[in-house]
Amino acid sequence: MTQRLSLVVPFYNEGQNIRAFHDAIMPCLEAVPDSAWEIVCVDDGSTDATLEQLVALAEADPRFRVLELSRNFGKEAALTAGIDAASGEAVIPIDADLQDPPELIAPMVAAWRAGAEVVLAHRSDRAADGVMKRKSAAWFYRLHNLVSKTHIPENVGDFRLIDRVVVEALKQLPERQRFMKGLFAWVGFRTVTIDYARPSRQAGASKFSGWALWNFALEGFTSFSTAPLKIWTYLGAVGAVCSFIYAMFTVVYTLLRGISVPGYASLLVVVLFLGSVQLMSIGLLGEYIGRIYLETKQRPTYLVRKIHGGSK
Repeated sequence: MTQRLSLVVPFYNEGQNIRAFHDAIMPCLEAVPDSAWEIVCVDDGSTDATLEQLVALAEADPRFRVLELSRNFGKEAALTAGIDAASGEAVIPIDADLQDPPELIAPMVAAWRAGAEVVLAHRSDRAADGVMKRKSAAWFYRLHNLVSKTHIPENVGDFRLIDRVVVEALKQLPERQRFMKGLFAWVGFRTVTIDYARPSRQAGASKFSGWALWNFALEGFTSFSTAPLKIWTYLGAVGAVCSFIYAMFTVVYTLLRGISVPGYASLLVVVLFLGSVQLMSIGLLGEYIGRIYLETKQRPTYLVRKIHGGSK
């Protein structure tokens, strides 16, 4: 029996990559036996010629369907939109920069047909990434998995195959601030892993700056763990104990040696240190409160301006 499968591809200013992506992806899809493909392309408010090129693809090939979002909502929202729109029995999210090798699609489908509900593509070799990016990614995964009950597989991105039952489970998750790696891990299901070496980007530049990656990591920590709040509680308790011990020392010292004039420098250091800790803890509380504030608004994760090609 022919199975309907969906490829979900978020695009943001990838005009230089679209032709290369099309030429690389189509032979890999056609090589999968007993399959009928739809390619759901999500234009996340691109400012270059990305949308025009995607629409041209959709007009030339009915397998392509383009979701034009009303503005740039971010990759997590674009990925959510594509998964929501996909109709296949299995869905494969993939990036347009070809760092996720399309040749891996056939083995992923084979593993799914063998009984897996989730097939992860694991980056066993990230030599194409910079040293700082590799190190920071390793630190993030280790720290996240240390403080969170939901463990995220290391060096696994959005490139994976998910069964329709997993797609329906993801649709039940109501949060608006979506950290997709964590959501993929949270739903669980039977999972197998396929290794691959991550190649270099074919064209264009990454849309994630160092600051954006830091905010993305912070999103991951606050989405799936309250451990940072507990850490500041423990720090406050330790500070209180140290203050009590120092107070007792001061009383004993005064009784035995008399009153001494305290040093200005040491007092200033203590005040500045405690003030900085308090500001950091308030900022952390603000991060969680901000998430509550955004969730209570219940605004949609994305808005679709128009659907081009495929089945409307």
